Amino acid sequence: MTARHFDAIVVGAGQAGPSLAGRLHAAGMTVAIVERHLVGGTCVNTGCKPTKTLVASAYAARLAHRAADYGVTIDGAIGIDMPAVTARVQKVASDSRTGNEQWLAGMERVTLIREHARFTGPNTMRVGDGEISAPRIFLNVGGRAIVPAFPGIDGIDILTNSSILHLQAVPEHLVVIGGSYIGLEFAQCYRRLGARVTVIEKGPRIVAREDEDVSAALLDILGKEGIAVRLNAECIRFAPHAEGIAAGVNCTSGEPEVIGSHVLVAVGRRPNTDDLGLDAAGIATDARGYIQVNDRLETNIPGIWAMGDCNGRGAFTHTAYNDFEIVAENLLDGADRKATDRIPCYGLFVDPPLGRCGLSEADAIARGHRIKVGRRAMTRVGRAVEKGEAQGFMKIVVDADTDRILGGAILGPGGDEAIHSILDMMQCGQTADALRRTVHIHPTVAELIPTIAGELKDKP
Repeated sequence: MTARHFDAIVVGAGQAGPSLAGRLHAAGMTVAIVERHLVGGTCVNTGCKPTKTLVASAYAARLAHRAADYGVTIDGAIGIDMPAVTARVQKVASDSRTGNEQWLAGMERVTLIREHARFTGPNTMRVGDGEISAPRIFLNVGGRAIVPAFPGIDGIDILTNSSILHLQAVPEHLVVIGGSYIGLEFAQCYRRLGARVTVIEKGPRIVAREDEDVSAALLDILGKEGIAVRLNAECIRFAPHAEGIAAGVNCTSGEPEVIGSHVLVAVGRRPNTDDLGLDAAGIATDARGYIQVNDRLETNIPGIWAMGDCNGRGAFTHTAYNDFEIVAENLLDGADRKATDRIPCYGLFVDPPLGRCGLSEADAIARGHRIKVGRRAMTRVGRAVEKGEAQGFMKIVVDADTDRILGGAILGPGGDEAIHSILDMMQCGQTADALRRTVHIHPTVAELIPTIAGELKDKP
């Protein structure tokens, strides 16, 4: 079989792949971009685009129910047209996907191949009934939801982050397995759309990656909206029930099971690397299937790179895009960019959202820093009070010896936007004192960030 030859092959049309194809095309290369499913990857099809559209509908529902708090009268009952909600969610995703497809189609030296790609050697891949080759291969294959082998799970229908976006009716009682970022976002959305919601978390607190004060504040916010949370769930199991699905929680205390109409499994994600034929190319992975890369995102095989969720260096759209920038600039511009140069940052898109950057308090202490912390409750932030959304808090973590900003967290209205004020100062190497001297606009949530930088207290 004669292989079709290209200057580069990009496997996966998620956040990093098409952007890299565009840069390589602009550099005069011929590029094959191989996508077995939907162009746009997780972000466009089952992640950021559709979920934030769903969050917007849920927020509108919540605001309508709270209209009287603002002196606004709504005549008649407030209803949820779930088919219309879902149609809007899918349209936003579809429009974005179509835009990506049209962009790729407009590049004459880029060939979009809609097949599954598997390595047959270090520089060759089988796609469908054919074979392609290139001296440069870039893997951007993303990830998918983990569905553990919980007892009884094969006997029930479950939802994942993908399938839940196609619901045509609001669940009567949604049981969410997993009290972390994805699970909590869907839990709040469907509660606001009218479902009863119970979150079952195996650990002792939700979003265990965060500091304990963040977990406690989120638990309080969700609890006030009527979301039940069961922690320390060591006996998660399932069985069909006359009223839907029985989800086991604990074997020792509390009600032993929760009866729900729908079950969403949101306990983590795994890379899509198990069917790429990596062994045929000699590409190394870790125990969880993530492709091992160095700081320049190069694999152990020369001429092969891995970007995005599949390399274990960040499971976010923004880190995938930064992976593209690192690879493209190093390859085409003679740069020496590294994945370790970026400051970790992400959001939890419940309402109010959490914006996070850098180290948490616990991480900073674990790394040997003596820290100071500035903190302010949203009840003391004028803009939050004026909006009637004074839940949460903001804080900044600073090295007590150098005054270097180590991290920050903003849980409150606009927290996902305001956190960039702290992130940008960190990226520029500025100190907490420099942040304290910065003038911010009033009235905003971010105006209090310089204030807390000037109210640092030693962490006991």
